[in-house]
Amino acid sequence: MGSTDAKLILYTNHRCPWAHRAHIILEELKVPFEEVIIDLDTPRTPEYLKINPRGLVPALSYNGEIIIESAIVANFLADAYPSHLLPPSNTPEGALRRARVALFVDAFISKFNSQLFALYTAEGEAARAEIADKAVAALVKEVEPLLADASPYFGGSDKLTQAEVLTGSFVIRHKSLSKTDLYPSNLWPLIVEKAPNFAKWAEVVAVHPSVTSIFKEQEIIDGTRARIAKLKAQKQQ
Repeated sequence: MGSTDAKLILYTNHRCPWAHRAHIILEELKVPFEEVIIDLDTPRTPEYLKINPRGLVPALSYNGEIIIESAIVANFLADAYPSHLLPPSNTPEGALRRARVALFVDAFISKFNSQLFALYTAEGEAARAEIADKAVAALVKEVEPLLADASPYFGGSDKLTQAEVLTGSFVIRHKSLSKTDLYPSNLWPLIVEKAPNFAKWAEVVAVHPSVTSIFKEQEIIDGTRARIAKLKAQKQQ
C-alpha cells in the first residue's frame, strides 16, 4: 500500500507527545513527508479545523485523505509501510503481536502515564510522593511483567517496535522531567528499584534516534513548567 510516490503531509507540533508518535514512526520508516506546524497556544484557524475538526495534532494527509488521532496515524503507517515494527497483520504472528502491543500500550498509558499528570496540580511534597508511589505501584503491576523479555526492545526485539513508537514520546519526557524539580526526586530511583525491566527498557528507548529526532529537552521542560503554572493559577481562581 505504502509508496514512495505517496504524498504525506503531517500537521504537528513538536511539543505535543501525541504528535511526537507520528514523528517517531516516520523517522524510523524513513518515509519522506511535508511538515506543517500547528500553533497550540492560539485558537485553531478555520483552515486547520477543515482538516481536523477536533483541532488536535497530529493529523496526516495521505494523498489527500486525512487521518487523525495519533495511534490511528501510527498504526496506519505501520500497515502502509511494512517493516520490522510489526509483522503483517494477516498472519497469526502478526495478529498476536498486535494484541500484545495493544495491551502493553494500554497498560502504560492508562495505568502509569495517566497517573503522573496529577503531579502537575499536586500541592506539597507529601502529595507528590503519594502520586509517585501509586504510579510506580501500577507500573510494577501492569507494565513491568510485559517487559520481562525485552531485549532491549519490546517482545525481545533488537530493533524498535510499534510498542516503542506509541510510548517513546512519553518515556523520554518522563526521563527528562525526572531530572528536574517538576517530578518528585524519588520517582526515577523508585522505578529503578521496583521496576528494573521497565527502567532498562526506558533507558534504551529514551536515546533511540527515532525518539530523539525532534525532542528538545529544555523546550519541553520550560513548556511543562509554564503549563503547570497555568494549571495551578486556574485551580486557584
